[in-house]
Amino acid sequence: MAGGAIVNTSGGKDYPGKMTAFVLMTCLVAATGGLIFGYDIGISGGVTSMDSFLLKFFPSVYKKEKADKSTNQYCKFDSQLLTMFTSSLYLAALVASFFASVVTRVLGRKWSMFGGGITFLIGAAINGGAVNVFMLILGRILLGIGVGFANQSVPVYLSEMAPARLRGMLNIGFQLMITIGILAANLINYGVAKIKGGWGWRVSLALAAVPAGIITLGSLFLPDTPNSLIDRGHEEKAKSMLRKIRGTDDIKLEYNDLLVASQESKTVEHPWRNITMRKYRPQLTMAILIPFFQQLTGINVIMFYAPVLFKTIGFGSDASLMSAVISGLVNVFATLLSIFTVDKLGRRKLLLFGGAQMLICQIIVGTLIAIKFGTSGEAHLSKLYAGAVVLFICLYVSGFAWSWGPLGWLVPSEIFPLEIRSAGQSINVAVNMFFTFVIAQVFLAMLCQMKFGLFYFFGCWVVLMTIFVALFLPETKNVPIEEMVIVWKSHWFWGSFIRDDEVHVGNIEMGNGKPTTVGTIRQAN
Repeated sequence: MAGGAIVNTSGGKDYPGKMTAFVLMTCLVAATGGLIFGYDIGISGGVTSMDSFLLKFFPSVYKKEKADKSTNQYCKFDSQLLTMFTSSLYLAALVASFFASVVTRVLGRKWSMFGGGITFLIGAAINGGAVNVFMLILGRILLGIGVGFANQSVPVYLSEMAPARLRGMLNIGFQLMITIGILAANLINYGVAKIKGGWGWRVSLALAAVPAGIITLGSLFLPDTPNSLIDRGHEEKAKSMLRKIRGTDDIKLEYNDLLVASQESKTVEHPWRNITMRKYRPQLTMAILIPFFQQLTGINVIMFYAPVLFKTIGFGSDASLMSAVISGLVNVFATLLSIFTVDKLGRRKLLLFGGAQMLICQIIVGTLIAIKFGTSGEAHLSKLYAGAVVLFICLYVSGFAWSWGPLGWLVPSEIFPLEIRSAGQSINVAVNMFFTFVIAQVFLAMLCQMKFGLFYFFGCWVVLMTIFVALFLPETKNVPIEEMVIVWKSHWFWGSFIRDDEVHVGNIEMGNGKPTTVGTIRQAN
């Protein structure tokens, strides 16, 4: 074979089987785990812009806001206590994701989802009935544990259940549910802000119990993935489940790949130690840099603080929440676009074009704000001008929603071999939550110091991440999840990290499930 290229002798994307109604329903139920994350992202920004909430828990912020209408718009909402309320969830999710790794590997993916749902449910109850800041932060820590477990298990579950040729579409269901959760939260915030008596924020926080209840109950009815079953020694159950989810008895090719992956997995006693080995360097790099870059697109600056941000650029309180609803709708529909294109165009094209769209919009929004607010932070926007800012923010949101939003969860969940998959996904979640925490904590201070330059700051990161994707991320569409190592071995840069005898796939031609190395693949061709 020319240049020592590697081919996928198992047929790669040609596993027998079809999209079954059973797979569609299980993936839909599992994807609802994204609702809890999305609902919290949307609800926290809206609640912290409500006067009644600020007056009860953060009176110093409320007084500063009311005392001086001419204060610098960039520095108006700077309160470390307020940002700690928001960002405490993400620190809790970071820690929880490591514990979730053990649960996911030992007990299966569904029980991580169940544990996440229950914990989030308790956190919602505490937040809804909060009477002081301690209860607020305690509730958010429990919410964070729930998010950590759900985000660790759901993307992996979806990638393992889905047929290879439709894995992208079904996995992005998780991101779609996140966007629906954000939209629902924005609509609820907009409605409860009008409640007389100043208790609307309690409704917003307590209703987090609804998405928590959905994933908690739904997970009880979910089956385990064949990958998880075989990894835990239930080979006959794995065969039966594979037949059921593929809608065919002809599962020999895929089952052999799973069997080889399981054999490899059983040789690994310490996934956290093994994941640092040279042969896993490509996957580990992606598990760290993809969530890192996802947070540095600047999207959470928009989605966490959309009501605050719109209020800062001159909208009233109700109008700011309505603007957040508009951006939420854009988020949902752009994610749907990604669902229908990711398995046709591939991951790389969406990331590259999405990056270009976000960069252009960030430059325009930063410039529009700079023209009006300058460095003083004082100006009044006309409705037309403010509308232009909202338009380009929505275009930015759409660029994220069909690229880095869904693919930031999809790609890391599909690239790890079975033996380190749970550990790898935990690292993905932990890095994501850590930088979400950092950005949530420092965003208000950054806005105060950097002013309109904040948009240019994130724009520079978008340039860097787009170049990284172009050079170092191989295309993973239609590749069976247990054969992904062949993609890395074939890559111009990452191939040198993986020795020929470290590439194992099912020996499909022999039908015996024994490991096939690169050397034997070459001999067969």
